[in-house]
Formats: sequence, C-alpha cells, structure tokens
Amino acid sequence: MKIVGDSELFQQPYDNDDNYVSRTGVKKESEDAQALGMRLIALSKTQLDKMGLDEFLYDAILKTKLIKQKTEAYRRHMQYIGKLMRGFEHEPIEAALDKVLNKNNNEAAQIQIFEKMRERLLTNGDDEIQTLLDLHPQFERQKLRQLIRQANKELSKGTESKSSKELFKYLRSEIKD
Repeated sequence: MKIVGDSELFQQPYDNDDNYVSRTGVKKESEDAQALGMRLIALSKTQLDKMGLDEFLYDAILKTKLIKQKTEAYRRHMQYIGKLMRGFEHEPIEAALDKVLNKNNNEAAQIQIFEKMRERLLTNGDDEIQTLLDLHPQFERQKLRQLIRQANKELSKGTESKSSKELFKYLRSEIKD
C-alpha cells in the first residue's frame, strides 16, 4: 500500500530548530537549578559573600534561612530560587561553589603541614632550619633559632608555649603558596 502525501505536511515545527528544548528538558533544567540553589542554601553567610552572587539571588538565599523547613512557604521559596537560578549560567556558580567548599579542605591541609613543619623544627633544630632555609630563603635564620629556643624552653617547663604559636604564625606568614 502506498501512502500519497507531502512529507512536509507531517513535519513538526521543532524538526529544523536546533535550539528546541522539550518540556521534559525544561523541567530537568529547572530541577537542576533548584538543586544548585539547595547547595547554595547549605552555605554559611561568609561563604556566600566569597562567591560574588547576584544581589537578588543572594538576598533570596539569605531569606530562605529564615523560613521554617518542611513548610509550604519553604517549598515555594525554593521554587522561586530555582526560577532565579534559571536566569544565570550554572557553570560559574558551580565553579565558585567548588572553590569555596574546597578552600576549607585546602586550608585544613595547609595548617597540618605547618604544624608538622613546626614540630620538625622543634625536634631537629639547626639541621631542619637549614633545610627550611634552602627551600624558602625568605626566612630569617636568627628569628627562627630564637623562636625555636624559646619554644623549647617553655615546653621543657611544661607551660603552654607562646613562642611555639608565634613560630607557627611566622611560618604561615612567610610561606604563601
């Protein structure tokens, strides 16, 4: 059996449109935007300040923290945040979010590195000072030796070492990686 007809009659308007997004696609994008909004709500105010968000989005996220969760108002406000998020590119926001969340991990790791460096300086003394100066010539040998000597003296007395804290601050201030 042969069907007679023009194939152009059966074409849909979206067949030739590369920018067409189906309703399912729109809903998926909306859910993704709302999920990103949920991740932003979980951040603290200082973390949000570091992200450099749009003023309206920033205010909406802060207002969300005032609304009681598991209420209809909270759900509607989350949908509003999703609507606001659809107006922005998600990649820069996600990149800033990853940077803010990872920064805390990097900071904790750096603190541990400086603490280990301080412990090695306190136990090994001049040998460790020389290796540190070879790696980082910006340090002052005399200041390092003085802080280490005072810290060891305070630790031998059994008191809390103020010089040890000063040594940590000095190491952290001079090494900026």
